[in-house]
Amino acid sequence: MSSGKRTLVAVAAAGLAMFACSFGPNQQQPLPYGKDIVVGIPLSFTGNLSQESGMAKQGYDLWLDWVNGKQGGITVNGVRHRVRVLYEDDQSNALLAGGLAEKMITSEKAQFLLGPYGASNTATVAAVAEAHHVPLISANGSARSIFSKGYKYVFGVQTPADRNLQAVFDMAASMNPKPATVAMLTASDAFSQEVAKGATDYAPMKGFKIVFNQQYPSGSTNLFNLLNQAKAAKPDIVVNSGHLLEALALNKAAKDLRFQAKMFVYSVGPTMPDFTKTLGRDANYVFTGSQWTGQVTYAPQYYVTVPQYVAAYRKKFQTQDEPNYQVADGTAAGIALQRAIENAGSLQPDKVRNALRRLDIMTFYGRIKFDSVGQNPYKPMFVEQIQSLKRQTVWPSEMANTAAQYPTPDWSVRSGVSAVVANPPAATLPKTGMPIGGG
Repeated sequence: MSSGKRTLVAVAAAGLAMFACSFGPNQQQPLPYGKDIVVGIPLSFTGNLSQESGMAKQGYDLWLDWVNGKQGGITVNGVRHRVRVLYEDDQSNALLAGGLAEKMITSEKAQFLLGPYGASNTATVAAVAEAHHVPLISANGSARSIFSKGYKYVFGVQTPADRNLQAVFDMAASMNPKPATVAMLTASDAFSQEVAKGATDYAPMKGFKIVFNQQYPSGSTNLFNLLNQAKAAKPDIVVNSGHLLEALALNKAAKDLRFQAKMFVYSVGPTMPDFTKTLGRDANYVFTGSQWTGQVTYAPQYYVTVPQYVAAYRKKFQTQDEPNYQVADGTAAGIALQRAIENAGSLQPDKVRNALRRLDIMTFYGRIKFDSVGQNPYKPMFVEQIQSLKRQTVWPSEMANTAAQYPTPDWSVRSGVSAVVANPPAATLPKTGMPIGGG
């Protein structure tokens, strides 16, 4: 089977032992089963977004285990329906993601859609969903540009993208000594640009001065020269609005340049397991904005608790890592769809759409409630920091499980390297032809 055109059909069997053990005995009513509810999900199993999409798929699969295993399906008017998910590889290509969504709806009879990874891919899928009046719940596409088109069938569980890094400046304003200046580097995709604009608009309100602000092509793997320009501005805070590839490249360049700042802040990248696996102790002290962390203390009214969710993740995927926010985003989108169907008492798209517009639930992920354009501004952002190769929640203070380590020590302490600046690496062309987005 071609990896570029891979189709995965996931049907989680009822009565899965994992969730039955994790969350108590399975209390099922003797209700008849009807047809499966078919949900389409274009995801990037290949291409630039494959690692982030893999995290999102884990979140969707955790929801499937619960809805089909623990719950025995979704009950509508006294009839239970298992959920059948259609996964297809969009190859990190926005146009292909839209085409796959079209096929899922017209040929494979998907009744609902859950989002792909990334703003660009989500935007094309959203247009298809709206055209067919099929509800779409975006899990990992939070750019306001997606939700500014007057769509009625598109919803997103994430806090809007422009707020992604604002909490970092709330935290930085409380530091002693307080940092004063900021260098912003931004990848060229829609999500990264919205995150950067939200940060650079907000930072001056908290008393920070932007002393460097430059954009680079998404997917760039050599940021040495650009970061060297930023270094000349002597910023206290270095911020990168991008994804995993760019975060790795920027951190390597900072080490090679012996660039010393009080804070290094990168969106998305530090939340991914490969950030610490690739960088080792060079990853320590880096901050990131996060939609959710495994240390939050929400009191859910629906679905499982945060500790139960973390335990289920570790058991299913045989890891001691905590799930990152991309995983939780996927699960949150699934439970939002489930609860809307239950509240609607129907599988008719218009009735489920109306139930989504009225939805207001507290979950392990936080509050899920959609505003007039379909976004979820009711959930806060968090700040995580890599400490001893583990992500720790350091802001807001009432949700933090430890204090931030500040200021960042110099590279001789962080990595044991000399103070001599390394030679610049050979130029590496950015990957092209596969649009990058984020959420």
